[in-house]
Amino acid sequence: MNVKAILEDKGRAVETIGPNETLAVAINRLAEHRIGALVVTNGDRKVIGIVSERDIVCAMNKYGAATLEQSVRHAMTAKVNLCTENHTINQVMEIMTTGRFRHLPVVKNGQLDGIVSIGDVVKKRIEEVEREAEEIIHYIWAG
Repeated sequence: MNVKAILEDKGRAVETIGPNETLAVAINRLAEHRIGALVVTNGDRKVIGIVSERDIVCAMNKYGAATLEQSVRHAMTAKVNLCTENHTINQVMEIMTTGRFRHLPVVKNGQLDGIVSIGDVVKKRIEEVEREAEEIIHYIWAG
């Protein structure tokens, strides 16, 4: 099972934000779409960062309410781990666990092509385990 299977189920739409938008705009967009992260892109959909709820909370803790008027660039994680649709579910779980984050942008030919969250990965993994269990039960009863 790979990332392509997740994207085929959930779609490839990704909420993005520019690096010069304010953190107030980012917070509004996160709340509006009920998501935990925005991918920071430039005009050609090249990933230049990611800003998560955690990034914003850390910035507010450090700089206070004035953080809201700062640009996304000041709070985003610039060193972003990326994956492709060919990464396996296990590879993605390892990347997320090692990096201690919950969102992983998917790129194709250097451009943003989707995003997977830990929730997407867990859902797909549960489906996979349930299917394997059904196959084993069917095998036992058929044998």
